[in-house]
Amino acid sequence: MLKPSIPKGTRDFTPEEVSKRNYITNTIKEIFSLYGFQPIETPSFENSDTLMGKYGEEGDRLIFKILNSGDYLSKVDDALYSEKNSIKMTAKISEKALRYDLTVPFARYVVQHQNEITFPFKRYQIQPVWRADRPQKGRFREFYQCDADVVGSKSLWQEVEFVQLYDAVYTKLGLKGVNIKINNRKVLSGIAETIGAEDKLIDFTVALDKLDKIGEEGVKKEMREKGISEEALNKLQPLFSFSGNNDENLTSLSVMLSESETGMQGVEELQFITRNIETLGLKSASLQIDVTLARGLNYYTGAILEVAAPKEVKMGSIGGGGRYDDLTGIFGLKDMSGMGISFGLDRTYLVLEELNLFPETISENSRALFLNFGEKEALYAMKTISKLRSANLKAELYPDSAKMGKQMGYADKRNIPFTILAGEKEMEAEAFTLKNMKTGEQTMMNYSELESFLAE
Repeated sequence: MLKPSIPKGTRDFTPEEVSKRNYITNTIKEIFSLYGFQPIETPSFENSDTLMGKYGEEGDRLIFKILNSGDYLSKVDDALYSEKNSIKMTAKISEKALRYDLTVPFARYVVQHQNEITFPFKRYQIQPVWRADRPQKGRFREFYQCDADVVGSKSLWQEVEFVQLYDAVYTKLGLKGVNIKINNRKVLSGIAETIGAEDKLIDFTVALDKLDKIGEEGVKKEMREKGISEEALNKLQPLFSFSGNNDENLTSLSVMLSESETGMQGVEELQFITRNIETLGLKSASLQIDVTLARGLNYYTGAILEVAAPKEVKMGSIGGGGRYDDLTGIFGLKDMSGMGISFGLDRTYLVLEELNLFPETISENSRALFLNFGEKEALYAMKTISKLRSANLKAELYPDSAKMGKQMGYADKRNIPFTILAGEKEMEAEAFTLKNMKTGEQTMMNYSELESFLAE
């Protein structure tokens, strides 16, 4: 008989893992709500034409397609079937697909519900997404995204608020030393313009984004390979030696980009965000200008954020986002600027685990297990359990009147700290014998003493 299994790139989560994941998502939800974001949910699957063509050729390939119901091959004629062209055939046999991210469904939601939405619209969404990717360490085919976006406002106060929001979440999770890196797409465009490489903006920034991985010489080598001239690289040289605080970096950028109107606009936007954050202050995180940050360049149009874990943990980014000026344009609603961020749930989980920051009580289940000595005793126990549950205390009855050793062993394996014995002697005295599973110590007490003890 075949052993049951799950598809590659998916996971089962244990009760403890789910409790820890819920702790993170509940914290994020609490802060989202505190900042005025409202929850929405969209279907797990969308019409194929909503998703296809929105992520580029590579993204389209990674979208899970859903076969039409019934005889899905009925619309495929013999000529198409014999052609064996999977792209052409997919259009005939599949009209729906699992969502690839939360952003495109959100754009669809905004356009579809634009007459009911009050703008600026602040939404958050925590739901699973699916990608037909090759599974590997840290990369799954099914995973959760935690997104927050504001659409319908160009105000830079949104960027300021998102930096504060990141800080508030990591403070609540007890994660100190988080570094929020910030850059601006306009700054990158300005640099490309200044060095005469506007036509190679994507190649230029893709190479620049690898600075921390391949170093200065590696970046220059890649740029040369993409046809960026030595003269351009000489003009770029000051960028590699940027250091100091945000004000010093902004001053250096202003000098470097003085001839670029777009670049200077980016500098001014960075000044607004960093200076206001400096005035308002952060509790656990730091905000640092990183002129080499270039995530999602095709998508973002203004500020770009990336969140790095504390230095003592070797981990990639644990969050990121940015400003986009035309999110809903893909569905025909023009000039709808927005700003959005995302939390990396799995990576945040690993960081908290490594730094031992999950509260000890997080996966605590029942406080007490009532042993089962028979029908009368079980009823006596159940009446008490109902009262304890009304007092918001977790307690349960072992369902069978099995041997005491078996019942005690169950409590032990479940990490239930106390067992409660209620036999004939206790019933006559309207009392209970509480046993501490760690020390073995036993104490007889009445109901009010029991409730007070378990509430501690």
